[in-house]
Amino acid sequence: MSNTLQNVVFPQGKDPDVLPLYADPETWSTINGSAVRLSAVASIDNVLSRSSARVRAGRRVSYGTYFNAFPAAYWQRWTVVDRVTLTLRTRGAGTVLVYRSNSNGAQQRIDSRPVTGESVSEFELPLTAFGDGGWYWFDLIAGDEDLVLEGGEWTTEAEPTVPGKLSLGMTTFNKPDYCVATLENIAGSAALTEAIDRILLVDQGDRRVRDEAGFDEVAARLGEKLRVIEQPNLGGSGGFARSMAETLELDDTDFLMLLDDDVEFETESALRAHQFGRFSRTPVIVGGHMFDLLDKPVMHAWAEVVRPDPFMWGPSFEEQHRHDFRKQNLRQTAWMHARLDADYNGWWMCMIPKRIIEQIGLPLPVFIKWDDAEYGLRARDAGFRTVSMPGVALWHVSWLDKDDTQDWQAFFHTRNRIIAGLLHSDRPRGGRLLQNSGRQDLKKLLNMQYYAVQLAVDALQAVLDGPEGLHEDISTAMPRARALAKDFPETRVYRPGDPEMPIARGGRALPFLGERPESPRGAGLALFTLRMVPQHWRRDGDETRAPQPELEYAKRDAFWWQIPHHRSVIVGTADGAGKSWYRHDRAKFRRLLQQSRKLTQEIEKNWDALAAQYRAALPRMTSVEEWKKTFEGR
Repeated sequence: MSNTLQNVVFPQGKDPDVLPLYADPETWSTINGSAVRLSAVASIDNVLSRSSARVRAGRRVSYGTYFNAFPAAYWQRWTVVDRVTLTLRTRGAGTVLVYRSNSNGAQQRIDSRPVTGESVSEFELPLTAFGDGGWYWFDLIAGDEDLVLEGGEWTTEAEPTVPGKLSLGMTTFNKPDYCVATLENIAGSAALTEAIDRILLVDQGDRRVRDEAGFDEVAARLGEKLRVIEQPNLGGSGGFARSMAETLELDDTDFLMLLDDDVEFETESALRAHQFGRFSRTPVIVGGHMFDLLDKPVMHAWAEVVRPDPFMWGPSFEEQHRHDFRKQNLRQTAWMHARLDADYNGWWMCMIPKRIIEQIGLPLPVFIKWDDAEYGLRARDAGFRTVSMPGVALWHVSWLDKDDTQDWQAFFHTRNRIIAGLLHSDRPRGGRLLQNSGRQDLKKLLNMQYYAVQLAVDALQAVLDGPEGLHEDISTAMPRARALAKDFPETRVYRPGDPEMPIARGGRALPFLGERPESPRGAGLALFTLRMVPQHWRRDGDETRAPQPELEYAKRDAFWWQIPHHRSVIVGTADGAGKSWYRHDRAKFRRLLQQSRKLTQEIEKNWDALAAQYRAALPRMTSVEEWKKTFEGR
């Protein structure tokens, strides 16, 4: 029996912004090292439906795109599929051309076929020469009249290794509108609803999804497939842990796909991830890529890793970060043709086989931050890999206009990173993790971000307190961190019209419009630190009697090596909603610097003992039994 692995699809709602992810114009050229579109012949007007599109007479359109090319290297490496069949249904006269690429992005035409009238074209394509990378795709050339692609799919005659269904685990906090929209999107896909066993919507907010307009109607359409679970706010780790625990009790589910709440969901992606999991030789975590919901052709990253020495997450190389498909699509981006392996995938969209959950347990009870990366590392240590799968993606609200290292989340950034390092770092005393964390604290102190450093200090102490209190702390750590803000005046946001808005005596700093200046490095950084730390240590100052701000900076121009030269300065917030007033306070600077260094040194001194303690506690902390106590408030 033939199994569909991937359908040819087009944008839902005929969204023109995302068209470059689905169809590619004929003509590109390289100018100044970048691929430049010379003729944009793939118009949204030529998208006829979710599965069909038109190529105008005399034109050529390529489907060697993010959502419609076939990632052959990933299927060859991880699955039992050794050949695929591309089937295309067309109407009109023209030519179908089939291409492949290698890991360097070199393109090779492997077949072509003329079509006329109502035609069905099939191409048998082996998956035998894609060890390091490469894709398959097809182009269409119309003759004297329009050529219509009525539909297409990539299929296999292979049999899946795992037959079970897919469940979805959605976690939300006060985003009921997004959740209802996602449920409506799922309900509108007959293929996806057929593949789904359960939708586990874990609602942790006080604006309940069940009260949102449209919920009753979509719930009726989904019927018994939808289960809404209401529980206290236990963060992302608590919400996703609940969906994992519930999944273990579903007999017909073999895969759980975790979904964030503030997303737009490409339903075809869930089907592709499910099929990839069903045909995998051994269980693999299948992650989806994240596109920016407010700038839809822009991808966050392709494959993310935790770099072992600083023990910090990020893309495996910088070129992946915020790649814009309007400027350079799949065919023009050589690195996209190499198979890239990941250490973890963000839980905005991530499918985990039930077998992995059964073997390694649930997430760490850490509320938010690092729970997904730690889980990927834990799975890797148990012999299970993560595949960030091309062609599997959604659109997520970007954190480009946020800076959560400065708000209440700073506590979780510091604490959870160190805990993950204690559990998984193979470097003596965590490598450069603690040094890097200490430098971040110092940078924030010099920038008069005392609240963020106070939270980091609290996080260091929490690490030293050990793993025993993590479950008990999961519901109280966030409110405690937020409550501290009242003691730090820089957390106040002054908005337009606020009569207490401070005015900088020097006016606004001129915007820096040129190339971003390089930050101090090496010897320059050492000299900068040696100069600025004593200045801030000696400089008299009290937040309650701060002088008038010297200058006002836009957020983008507030370089961390520029702000320390000021005693009092206004900086725009990351989201553009207002201004923050940063003021030097000698007492806070001295106290927090001493505490940060003391606690960091204590963790470093006791690293091996702490690592043994956390690793011994890991099975219990992540067990279903321990998590159920937390769900029940015990």
